[in-house]
Amino acid sequence: MSSSPNLYLLIALAPLAGAILAGLFGTGFLGRPIGRRGSHVITILGVLISAIGSVIVLGDVLNGHTYDGTVYTWSLIGQTRLEIGFLIDPLSAMMMVVVTSVSLMVHIYTIGYMADDPGYQRFFAYISLFTFSMLMLVMSNNMVQLFFGWEAVGLVSYLLIGFWYTRPTAIFANMKAFLINRVGDFGFVLGIGLLFAYAGTMHYGDLFSQADKLAGETLPGTDWMLLTVACICLFIGAMGKSAQVPLHAWLPDSMEGPTPISALIHAATMVTAGIFMVARFSPLFELSDTALSFVIVIGAIGALFLGILGIIQNDIKRVVAYSTLSQLGYMTVALGASAYSVAIFHLMTHAFFKALLFLGAGSVIIGMHHDQDIRNMGGLRKYMPITWITFLLGTLALVGTPFFSGFYSKEHIIEAAGAAEVWGASFAYYATLIGVFVTSLYSFRVYFLVFHGKERFDTSGHGHGHDGHAHDAHGHDDHGHHGGTPHESPWVVTLPLLLLAIPSVVIGAWVVDPMLFGGFFEGVIAVLPQHPAMSDLAEHWHGWVAYGLHAFQTLPFWLVVAGAVVAWYCYLINPKVPAAIKSSLSGVYNLLENKYYVDWVNEQVIARGMRCLGHGLWQRGDRGLIDGLLVNGSARVVGWVAAVSRHLQSGYIYHYAFAMIIGIMALITFFVLIPQ
Repeated sequence: MSSSPNLYLLIALAPLAGAILAGLFGTGFLGRPIGRRGSHVITILGVLISAIGSVIVLGDVLNGHTYDGTVYTWSLIGQTRLEIGFLIDPLSAMMMVVVTSVSLMVHIYTIGYMADDPGYQRFFAYISLFTFSMLMLVMSNNMVQLFFGWEAVGLVSYLLIGFWYTRPTAIFANMKAFLINRVGDFGFVLGIGLLFAYAGTMHYGDLFSQADKLAGETLPGTDWMLLTVACICLFIGAMGKSAQVPLHAWLPDSMEGPTPISALIHAATMVTAGIFMVARFSPLFELSDTALSFVIVIGAIGALFLGILGIIQNDIKRVVAYSTLSQLGYMTVALGASAYSVAIFHLMTHAFFKALLFLGAGSVIIGMHHDQDIRNMGGLRKYMPITWITFLLGTLALVGTPFFSGFYSKEHIIEAAGAAEVWGASFAYYATLIGVFVTSLYSFRVYFLVFHGKERFDTSGHGHGHDGHAHDAHGHDDHGHHGGTPHESPWVVTLPLLLLAIPSVVIGAWVVDPMLFGGFFEGVIAVLPQHPAMSDLAEHWHGWVAYGLHAFQTLPFWLVVAGAVVAWYCYLINPKVPAAIKSSLSGVYNLLENKYYVDWVNEQVIARGMRCLGHGLWQRGDRGLIDGLLVNGSARVVGWVAAVSRHLQSGYIYHYAFAMIIGIMALITFFVLIPQ
């Protein structure tokens, strides 16, 4: 028996109910009848209901039951219906399980991490609202609801990144994220508008059924394919939300928010919304090789060059953030290679091991009394054994160690790039291949500097200054060094680490066969015969055991080993090497230190240019043209006409009669002279 729409509504609305109750009755907005404990119990219960329901729905979908229906008609404009509806198929069901399960772990983790923060209830309301927004996005069956979820996750991420609103850096970071995402969303709206204008529908099914017709359309006044323009516009939206070059600069700065949202937003959910969207629109992207080339090149640039930036970062959260940027690039490469199922597979495996790494980094920050600088750590293995082993497992999954979850997804992305036949695929193949070494280098650099080697922290309890923001314990990511002996985190922090470590190790081997080669996405994701990447991968697939054993003979495995060995030598055996490299390659280091000057261009060129343009429009357009000419100028003309015409009002009847005669003569002359 298939699941009912009532269950789908429960899954979506349970986190919303928790957010409303915690937000209205736990933050002081309508009093505080719900305390700290009540807030986390209500929100965790809501997300737990959604997680259990999502697992039930996934099982139902695996049995062949899907759903595509309208729940509520929001508006009727002419013949166009704007509806709230659900599309429950393998893609959305899998995303629902990932979103709710990771969100549940983050909710539990937050109990310990935000223990003494004064915004405790507000934080739980925000993350529960975020879960609702993401569920609405992935469960939607039309572009209106997709856009609603898209903007809602952007809004809540703005609130979460700037959660500590007394910090200027947090306010700058959330405004930066908001503005950069607006650039991407402008393209997203244009793409939706183009498709609606030509297809006349917002519903996915109706839209995709017209794909062949749309493929024959061109943009008016040009010879550009309509689908090419629409798909590139949609992908520009994905570039903002999923932090692709050059709209990526907001994500590292978003680490100003608390660590739990780093895991929730920047590992498993929001940043993967763009990947999900492109996979959902695969029937359209498949019909434009130009759009696929654009996608694969942008992804390859991010996979390699943004990963390189992680090598020089010293803030533990920022290293993981640049790792996220790189892995999002890998997913985008898979999309451009028409290996959509591989991209979604990596999205899923990445969600677990990257959430594990972010939460592990937060545990390290707690244990280090809120010091985030990896140069002040070392030897934490004996102080934080649970954090150490789980962080190691997450690292092994991230670098693509054979038999770990990340191995199966990353390896298939590299092979898909090599088999793709779109322009830019060769560049993508070598970029992802080199990226394996880069990923291994920065990942093991963090691991060795944090958990091994000599202890570099102050155990006196008199560390560097506090920034004065928050309050005692573990409620915030403070950048100061507070000193004291490191300690293991409480169980509400370590339990989610242990639970996330399990799928980080085993889920890749468990689901790789059905998800990539067992027809899991059949009928959901479209791949045309002229894009052979997936068929090529299927020809060489002989099961997860054989695939893992074969890895020891492949180049990517030895690149992983090389990255680990280089990190071990440079940061444990001979720490003088990185300093020597830095001094000899100072120009390259400055380029990396300034993040390829993307922020400089944004702030000094684009932002200043916009300010100059705005000032010019204000002075010449608003004050000069509108106020000066149209408003005040028309008033002066009326005044002048009134001043002249008042002299014609003499009060003598014969003057008025004379004027009437002159007027009648003028009219008669005018009509006589007009040819009939």
